[in-house]
Amino acid sequence: MAPKDRVGQFPDKEQLLDFIKNFKGKITKRDISRAFGIKGPDKVLLKKMLRELTEEGFIAKDNSRRTLRPADRLPSVQIVEYAGTDKNGDALVRPVDWVADSPPPTIYISDKKRHKGPALGKGDRALARLIPIKDHPPLYRAEIIRMLRAAPTSIMGVFHGTAEGGRIVSTDKKKSDEFWVDRDDVNGAKEGELVTAEFVNSSKRRMGPRRARVKECLGDVSAAKSISLIAIHTHDIPYIFPEHVLRAAERAKPVDLGKRTDLRDIALITIDPADARDHDDAIWAEKDPDPKNKDGWHAIVAIADVAHYVQPGSPLDKEALKRGNSCYFPDRVVPMLPEALSADLCSLKPNEERACMALHMWFDKNGTKLRHQFVRGLMKSHANINYEQAQRALDGDIDETTAPLLDDVLKPLYGAYKALTEARNKREPLELDLPERKIELSDEGFVKGIVVRERLDTHKLVEEFMISANVCAAEELEKHRVTAMYRVHEEPSMEKLDSLRDFLRTLDLSLSKGTVMRPSLFNGILGRVKDGPHEHMVNEVVLRSQTQAYYSPDNMGHFGLALARYAHFTSPIRRYSDLLVHRGLIRALNLGDDGLTDSEMNDMADIGEQISGTERRAMTAERDSTDRYMASYLADHVGSQFIGRISGVTRFGLFVSLEPSGGDGLIPISQIGNDYYVLDAEHHRLVGERYGQEFRLGDKIDVCLTEANRFTGGLKLDLVTEGGLKTGPKNSQERLKQKKRRHSRKRT
Repeated sequence: MAPKDRVGQFPDKEQLLDFIKNFKGKITKRDISRAFGIKGPDKVLLKKMLRELTEEGFIAKDNSRRTLRPADRLPSVQIVEYAGTDKNGDALVRPVDWVADSPPPTIYISDKKRHKGPALGKGDRALARLIPIKDHPPLYRAEIIRMLRAAPTSIMGVFHGTAEGGRIVSTDKKKSDEFWVDRDDVNGAKEGELVTAEFVNSSKRRMGPRRARVKECLGDVSAAKSISLIAIHTHDIPYIFPEHVLRAAERAKPVDLGKRTDLRDIALITIDPADARDHDDAIWAEKDPDPKNKDGWHAIVAIADVAHYVQPGSPLDKEALKRGNSCYFPDRVVPMLPEALSADLCSLKPNEERACMALHMWFDKNGTKLRHQFVRGLMKSHANINYEQAQRALDGDIDETTAPLLDDVLKPLYGAYKALTEARNKREPLELDLPERKIELSDEGFVKGIVVRERLDTHKLVEEFMISANVCAAEELEKHRVTAMYRVHEEPSMEKLDSLRDFLRTLDLSLSKGTVMRPSLFNGILGRVKDGPHEHMVNEVVLRSQTQAYYSPDNMGHFGLALARYAHFTSPIRRYSDLLVHRGLIRALNLGDDGLTDSEMNDMADIGEQISGTERRAMTAERDSTDRYMASYLADHVGSQFIGRISGVTRFGLFVSLEPSGGDGLIPISQIGNDYYVLDAEHHRLVGERYGQEFRLGDKIDVCLTEANRFTGGLKLDLVTEGGLKTGPKNSQERLKQKKRRHSRKRT
């Protein structure tokens, strides 16, 4: 607690730091605000003071970016590993990511039993809550939250057979390891087959590759399905549902009207990508009949009622939490829920009665929300159309599906969207312009083309309806004081902003300093470079200056959308966060006995960390899969020349994005040219010391594709000049001469 004589008075930095050091347990900005009675505009000042303490090195944020701690204290929740025992036989652990030269602090395992299962032993890891006992020397007690999987004991790779057995080449682009397989451990694997294997401890081969035993054969590595399988296995994404979970989904039945609101006669429709398999949101709009709201709108967003089928603590719920979200690959979806739900009972199929959570919203003619109302309903989708189909209809090109929808459904939806656009423009969210590419597959699953997704008005229409619904969900939960799982996007850190300012200064652009940071300030810069030579580069650098969004029960706002509160509500089929929001609304509005539980409310912070992690895992796996599809597509073009755009500048070379495919490859710094190149990180460029040639982020260059590894997704490139391919220093003597010249210049 804050000192009694300070409650209601704004603290100085010394008092803030002292309070944080002496606070028992996790501490957040909300805790500080409550302790000192900080309200209203003073919260902005508090946030600024906390940022300054962070930049000055006095405090730090935990991995969740939600809780604060003294900078010399370990994060409150961390992955630890068994570290033996002390002289008294008490078990010790150490942080897995400890990188300092000094020994890690002493951490004892707490006697308090928080997890079910055996105690930690050699090689074991766990997620633990660290509780400081004293600061000097640092001493902690670790409460084990849950056991984690030990270090990897298996690999995935391509099998190459020999008379004596074979070898496995890893599919991990970060590793070039090979593993030996004895004849008795081949397990039927064939040449060129994708396999998983487990390590074998043996004294037979003391030298050479590590031994492995084939566990599972996954088919020809060149087969189309192998690409996403590699990503799924590499990132340990659960893709096979346990039998008891599948049975639970198959037992689910359609709902009756009962006490639900009947929405079946309202012409709700779903608008999705052409290849969508699940449809979890439907929309409808009309001119508001209320004469007090002249030219205003009444809209409905209806979302699949997943909470009815996936109830807290059930097998379906536990599996959904473990997965956290669906994962989308060019050739498949790894769903969060079994297909009996995700593609059937929870999917808003046309002309099928479906349970839903529906939101009525009323807007004025300028898109300002006047009020909203949530109901639990029963609906029947009147049609499913894709974005392109909807856009063609609005442009006058109707078909037999869209013709009966045009006047009574599509045009009112578009009218409501135009009103919402006015409100959006007034709010001025961040407007980055970065192309999104789509991999098009043939019927056999191979890449037939890579295209830039066209950004249509119908995409924006659905997006604006969903954003509005998400805001209403956050507001409703706050109103009823029910814990919400917010989607948080904090403003950029001061360090990143200073770096961005330094970069923009090289282009004679400036970013205001000393003012409240808003997305509109970035938009002003993006507008100045639009259609110019630096447009792509500035968009990339502005994107990199942003923080990563995450899930948390503590509302820190959504900077990118310029919203004070935001919670995902619209996709409970594919995101666990949305399911929690649905349960929260059911509890807040007394819409059933399957709402958010007290236990879930208490564990919301840990759940937020869990699903933020599964989201990052899915994004990485999807990106890796895309890289492999790109490499597979480009493998037939090795030796060809491309126009590339520099997408990354590092000490070891240039990352280049090929146009128009978007595949990313590396030009090693040794292959750039006959000069010594140094990194100018402030200006995102490599500069030749001898000749002064520059390579900047965003520059277009000519490159030659020299390697495309379809197994790892790696691309290697060479720089092309008018005279042909550039090469690095030809031999060690030339490199030595360059090194001597550099040292000579430094001495003078």
